[in-house]
Amino acid sequence: MCPICIEECPFICEIALSAFRGREALYPAPFQFGRSTAGAVKDYGLDWSHFNFHCEVRGVKGIEADPDKALFPNVDLETNIGGIKVKIPIVSGALGSTAIASRYWRSVAVGCALTGTIVTVGENVCGMDPEAEISQGKIVESPDLKSRVEAFREFWDGKYGGIAVQTNIEDQRLGVDVYAITKLEVDIIERKWGQGAKAIGGEVRVYDLDKAIMLKKRGYLVIPDPEDPEVQAAFKSSFIKSFERHSRVGITSKEEFLEDIDKLREQGAKYVSLKTGAYRPTATAYTLKLASEAKIDYITFDGCEGGTGMSPVPMMDEMGIPTVYLETHVLKAVQILERKGRHVPDIVMAGGFINETQVLKAIALSNFGEEPYVKATVIGRALLTAAMKAEYFTRLVKEKNLPKQFTAVYGEEPEKFYPFLPELKTSLGNRVSRVPWGALGVYGYMERIKVGLQQLLAGMRKFKLSLASREDLFALTERAAKATGIPLAEESEAEEVEAILLND
Repeated sequence: MCPICIEECPFICEIALSAFRGREALYPAPFQFGRSTAGAVKDYGLDWSHFNFHCEVRGVKGIEADPDKALFPNVDLETNIGGIKVKIPIVSGALGSTAIASRYWRSVAVGCALTGTIVTVGENVCGMDPEAEISQGKIVESPDLKSRVEAFREFWDGKYGGIAVQTNIEDQRLGVDVYAITKLEVDIIERKWGQGAKAIGGEVRVYDLDKAIMLKKRGYLVIPDPEDPEVQAAFKSSFIKSFERHSRVGITSKEEFLEDIDKLREQGAKYVSLKTGAYRPTATAYTLKLASEAKIDYITFDGCEGGTGMSPVPMMDEMGIPTVYLETHVLKAVQILERKGRHVPDIVMAGGFINETQVLKAIALSNFGEEPYVKATVIGRALLTAAMKAEYFTRLVKEKNLPKQFTAVYGEEPEKFYPFLPELKTSLGNRVSRVPWGALGVYGYMERIKVGLQQLLAGMRKFKLSLASREDLFALTERAAKATGIPLAEESEAEEVEAILLND
């Protein structure tokens, strides 16, 4: 709050906004819903910038020590996530029933298919589908989910990556998992415990009264009550402009969870994953213990930081374990499980990842000598932004409204915005015309991640992703060193340095 607040101040601060709009002030601006994503702005005292990579000059690993072969494009980035091969260590953020996820789904799905990685359908898609057919409380047909699966498969090579369908408590009640497995032949089902950016369940904003009533009848919590005559009158008079749709908080027991995973496999799920949020350390340990007993294929831990449109801002900033801290808790737990001879699921980390340096640091931090526990990271908001910007600038072309500074560098023809387009035309032929502009944006963004990873690994002289380890990192702050056990720059390799200099 300002140190001096005056009556005549024309600016709408957080307090003034709350005075006018009440609960609405907890969320990002409603009029931007479907056209924006949101993230935390708080400094957590520790992030991936608090680490640097060591580079090497003595020999190479993972390739023949030949200067004509040890070239950075030859770095092998392929990895395996719970039995699923991917070309680069990226999984898309789960894009579910929020408006922006629906709007850019095809772009992200096609981009991921072309890149050879996993794309994840988020929660509540069937429940929000106005054309869904539901019989006796179970989903029979969902054109929305079906179209999402088909969008990915249109450009999928059938070898790398895959499409996962995420299911929360609402989806389980509707039988979305059974529908996805049996009708759509989806191989990967992801159970969800809470949110990455918030711990209370999925939320969206609805601007249509009839849809709000439909969602209430399907069992969702809708605020305010769309069936209340006074609320309806207020909506028609524009006093109320939107409704909130909320999911239930998932609560499970060990027995229920283990039975549920067994049942999923009996129903035909080839791969089972679990997505969970930035919960307290004991909850992280409990989650890993159950995932180990159930022999989950991979598990995603999502550090607090962001969301796709309607995450409560105070929760994004103030609730949950930030990503680097969360990974340290996860690594301690999986090491204990491994020492006891228990099954350790592959780990995927999420929470604010936007570039290759962060991705590689998360993977390297998890390798204590044999191979990384963390096989990949989730990128969510950044993929949406890549799709969003690509489509937006293409629209500006049609409107003849491109910024002059953009056209001066990249021209005015969308085809020339993407220098990798000729390469795609060669591999896709006539099918390239069916690739959305937003998917080209995702593909370009992923190409940057790919090449950036290859250059970093080549600088380490490690030509396979799995060789990146803790020895390749040093900490820049005492907090980073204390939290992770990675030595400070001035302490790193001190004993080895002395040994080199003293030995003849």
